[in-house]
Amino acid sequence: MQCGDFRTTYAADMTIFDSRSTRIMVLMFLALIFSVPLYSSNYLLDVANRIGIAVIGAIGLNILTGFTGLISLGNAAFMAIGAFSAGYLGIRFGLPFYLCIPLAGLITALLGMVIGIPSLRIKGLYLAMATLAAHFIVEFLIVKWESVTGGVAGLSIPAPQLGSFTLSSDRHIFYLIYIVAVAAVFFARNLFRTKPGKAFVAIRDQAISAEVMGVNLLKYKLLSFGISSFFVGIAGALTAYQAKIISPETFPITVAIDYLGMIIIGGLGSVLGSICGAVFITLLPEVLRLATTSLSTSFPDLISVFSSLKELVFGILVIVFLIFEPAGIAARWQTIKNYWKLYPFSH
Repeated sequence: MQCGDFRTTYAADMTIFDSRSTRIMVLMFLALIFSVPLYSSNYLLDVANRIGIAVIGAIGLNILTGFTGLISLGNAAFMAIGAFSAGYLGIRFGLPFYLCIPLAGLITALLGMVIGIPSLRIKGLYLAMATLAAHFIVEFLIVKWESVTGGVAGLSIPAPQLGSFTLSSDRHIFYLIYIVAVAAVFFARNLFRTKPGKAFVAIRDQAISAEVMGVNLLKYKLLSFGISSFFVGIAGALTAYQAKIISPETFPITVAIDYLGMIIIGGLGSVLGSICGAVFITLLPEVLRLATTSLSTSFPDLISVFSSLKELVFGILVIVFLIFEPAGIAARWQTIKNYWKLYPFSH
């Protein structure tokens, strides 16, 4: 009877999937995900699409904040840059979506690295304030740079086309979003097996010790900002194609707060935590809305307080997780998994 893990090589210790059964379960899970459009309604597909986009954006923020230890409140701004870049490239130059999306990510990554330059001198709350200031600068530019962004009216994004086939519905967009999301998850998992990924973690744990060991702080902090911004820019571009109409109101500061809540509740420094947090925070308002709608006949005032109820529950959940499960949902899942992995000798 096998109990626990026994590895004899570095390759086995570094593998993403530690067993054959894990690989089979992952493939089955992917097959289940990609079968969702076959039996889901338009409402469920819209929610699923928003979850997929949130997963990509949360992974990007977790690379910066969870793995490198650099607090950022600029996620909404980076998503806006990615969305408007993809829209402008598609409308002005007629580029196909499979070029607009990566180019939007690269543009966002370059601007993210510029915004990340102060990270060598400042950290913690000061860096958070710097990224918050960047959000308002980007918001101002989006409103005023009408020739590129459309100003307050925003942009109407043409449906992506693949040859003669148009991805016009949520069902079609679903496959685009989740192909990118799966690629983002695998990239992130592999990133932290590489030298840059280990440098990020070293900077998070103790920046001075990392510098003493030869880690170039400026290089790897800017690289972390660049990779994180690339992911978030991709999420923004996908948001543009999913929403079809984007404006400055599409990316308020509350979006950045939601993403910060995702990685706190899901688990800082965990790819799985990014996924769990994205699912949890995206589903939270939908569950609350359905609950208030079902109770509205008995308590009609619930509809009027729905928006404030969402913020109240969100705040309470963040506080509860910080107090009782600071490592997030992913850590709780890992604890449960380790218990059964060592069963019956789990004590």
